[in-house]
Amino acid sequence: MPELRATGVRLAYHNNMVVVDDLDLTVPDGRISVIVGANASGKSTLLRALARLLIPRAGSVHLDGRSIHEMPTRQVATQVGILPQGPVAPEGLTVGDLVGRGRAPHQRWWHQWSATDEHEVAEALRLTGLTDLARRPVDELSGGQRQRAWIAMAIAQGTPILLLDEPTTYLDLAHQIDVLDLIVDLNRREGRTVVMVLHDLNQACRYADHMIAMRSGRIVAEGGPAEVITAELVEEVFGLRCRVIADPVAGTPLVLPVGRHVVEPG
Repeated sequence: MPELRATGVRLAYHNNMVVVDDLDLTVPDGRISVIVGANASGKSTLLRALARLLIPRAGSVHLDGRSIHEMPTRQVATQVGILPQGPVAPEGLTVGDLVGRGRAPHQRWWHQWSATDEHEVAEALRLTGLTDLARRPVDELSGGQRQRAWIAMAIAQGTPILLLDEPTTYLDLAHQIDVLDLIVDLNRREGRTVVMVLHDLNQACRYADHMIAMRSGRIVAEGGPAEVITAELVEEVFGLRCRVIADPVAGTPLVLPVGRHVVEPG
């Protein structure tokens, strides 16, 4: 399993406003890590840097000990797959063709489409419940179906490291759980390392092996959900008063927000 590591990274966009500064992170191999934090805390920016989509202004990202920005694009794409926020497919592209594009890093001029590619695409469609929609144009799908199509493409890419930026966006609750269960299956069955950004703290606690809490471009806590998610941390990171109890189903931390109009017993 290749190691993915960020050391002292400073990240900014074209306006030169620093979003992440002097951040160190070693992604735990073969585990599911979930990044949480308020809007504009740097979660998605960090994920883009780990995927080689954003060049650090300082520091570096290493994949198996090599600077990820010095590696050939195709080589990185066979090791690290990413599902960004709000991806857009070309007009008229079918679901099957979109998922098939996940196999592009494995193609060579002497090694074109193969039975292995066919199998990986069919399996990704099956796992995401899209087999019957393979011939449908992506732009005709509902938001939830479209999101699952992009997840299927990331699965078909077959990378040992999978980076997912809000993979449950646009999905109803049942499909959110289906997708998160699928991610756990990929991790447990194939040993894939997963890093994902989630907004729902309770889902993050239930599905994460390792949690990373960010605030203002820095990591303020990381570790197991029970170590990281406390009422004090939630107030520090999100500015939200809450109570944290044990989830009666999973035993993981369960965050109960306390709003301004809630009157607590006693």
